[in-house]
Amino acid sequence: MTGLPACGAIDLGGTKIEARLFDADLADLDSRRIATPTADFDSFLTALAAQIRWLCDRAGRSDLPIGICVPGLVDPDTGLAFASNVPITGRDLGQALEALFHRRFPLANDCMALALSEANGGAGEGFESVVGLIIGTGVGAGQALNGQMVPRHGGLAVEIGHVGMTARKLIPHDLPLSPCGCGKTGCMERYMAGSAFARLSEWKLGHPVEGPELVARAAAGEPAMAAILDLWTDLAAECLLTIQLMLAPDCIVIGGGVSRLPGLIPRLAAALEANRLGPARLPELRIAQHGDSSGARGMAHLALSRGLEFKTEAS
Repeated sequence: MTGLPACGAIDLGGTKIEARLFDADLADLDSRRIATPTADFDSFLTALAAQIRWLCDRAGRSDLPIGICVPGLVDPDTGLAFASNVPITGRDLGQALEALFHRRFPLANDCMALALSEANGGAGEGFESVVGLIIGTGVGAGQALNGQMVPRHGGLAVEIGHVGMTARKLIPHDLPLSPCGCGKTGCMERYMAGSAFARLSEWKLGHPVEGPELVARAAAGEPAMAAILDLWTDLAAECLLTIQLMLAPDCIVIGGGVSRLPGLIPRLAAALEANRLGPARLPELRIAQHGDSSGARGMAHLALSRGLEFKTEAS
């Protein structure tokens, strides 16, 4: 390690629990990734605790401030969690960790953590209102105002992925109401998450084409692939417009796997311009500066700023 450890963070996911160690300037010092136990809460908690102990051991201090990124929500009033891909639903994760370590750890939704990270030394630095939009396996967002995480009632992030895609897009494009894993139909993430490229191409062409291949073939001049990419872009622009109309941010920072597609920002900016509401000024669109580690970095920032005594957070 080249710097002195000052804080840590853990990024919870359906396949991995990643622990990251940071210095006081939030430079990444070290990391360790282990598989996520998904069979039951106890085995999951054991693995999470092992990652916390690893961070403390690497830092040489048992009181290392550590924040935890949660792929779901934790109600700040009840402490109860809900997540679709880690076994914490209906459990008080913060209380369970406090019983083990005799201190509290800040918990926050991963999209909220991304927004916080990018608003502080990231792509959203200097903007008053920053929305962090993750487009990957799913679609979700978070918001930071003046560099601070925005309180959210009931622990919800900006759950844009489960807002319904508008009829003004589905009907002209002749797209079906697609069932979502959340139990609703027509959710935005069904039409713009990473898997949506294959879904859209199957609906329109009769066979699925994954995102990277579709983009490469579109760039090579295949009209059918270019048409699917244009369709996806138009649907994604509707999501961006919805965010603007609801939250009026001056910057939207995009993270997740889809953010790595070549030429994404100019493409989305042009589509948002075509869909804008009257003379309303459009938000700046940027790619997350800190990439896949940005959510963990946001939680490290939160833990460092609060020290050891903090209220369990799940915004």
